[in-house]
Amino acid sequence: MSVPDVILNNGLKIPILGLGTWGSPKGETEQAVKDAIDIGYRHIDCAYVYQNEDEVGAGIEAKIAEGVVKREELFITSKLWNTFHKPELVREALETTLKNLRLDYLDLYLVHWPMGYKEGGALFPNDDIGKVQHSDVDYVDTWKAMEKLVEAGLVKSIGISNFNKRQIERVLEVASIVPVTNQIESHPYLTQEKLIEFCKSKNITITAYSPLGSPSRPWAKPEDPVLLEDAKIVGIAKKYGKTPAQILIRYQLQRGNIVIPKSVTKSRIASNFDVFNFELNTEDIATISSFNCNGRFVPMDNHRSHKYYPFNDEF
Repeated sequence: MSVPDVILNNGLKIPILGLGTWGSPKGETEQAVKDAIDIGYRHIDCAYVYQNEDEVGAGIEAKIAEGVVKREELFITSKLWNTFHKPELVREALETTLKNLRLDYLDLYLVHWPMGYKEGGALFPNDDIGKVQHSDVDYVDTWKAMEKLVEAGLVKSIGISNFNKRQIERVLEVASIVPVTNQIESHPYLTQEKLIEFCKSKNITITAYSPLGSPSRPWAKPEDPVLLEDAKIVGIAKKYGKTPAQILIRYQLQRGNIVIPKSVTKSRIASNFDVFNFELNTEDIATISSFNCNGRFVPMDNHRSHKYYPFNDEF
């Protein structure tokens, strides 16, 4: 089964379904990547801050060596972390990622967040009272450094993640390369319709992260709603003879969004891939969209004071 592609604004293609790796534990990520490639995934979404790129790289390398896949058949994404926003740090950060992934180039490199953190130390450089120390680097300067990576042939496409409308407009004012995607949290509790509409008007695709509601996020509280257990989602899943996860993935696909569900369990990785043999009807799409309550599972609340915190704006 080959996954349909989305054509990016630079003419390159990205598979509409990929494997997410955020929160994939050390010791399990390599096998998850191998399983995913065997199942048919060709798009893998990584990030330096996930601290598992070395295992992703080992999984990719093994499958290329076995002849299961060629490098050019894979679409590999990674992300520039917040402590590397200074333009002079951008290329070095990418080169570290390439080394971890054992690759010569990336298909897509994203600015992970518009917010920069203090450079030269920990990934989350906390002060004495546990507050992350900010960097005042402007993400538009970071973007100009990202463009140089394309010119150098180290990345094929560049994009953004967690940027709001105003921030995208600022990037577009200086950009000689338009971002190909904005990777954002999206699921039925956070449908992001206005931001999606705006991005599409600028020919920027949407990649939906946490499409299943990030059930394994470390800061989940016992009283938080669990999207996969939502009675209405479970009801729709029964109607189609599918799992709630398959319904949530299909929902994003039918909205035209690239989607990157994460799992390290082989049966779930396979099940999440089995979403191209059915279609949700218009009423069910409308019902699922009606659950929107601006419910973020990844609010980054402790960064509200950052001048580039993206979620203070409406979208």
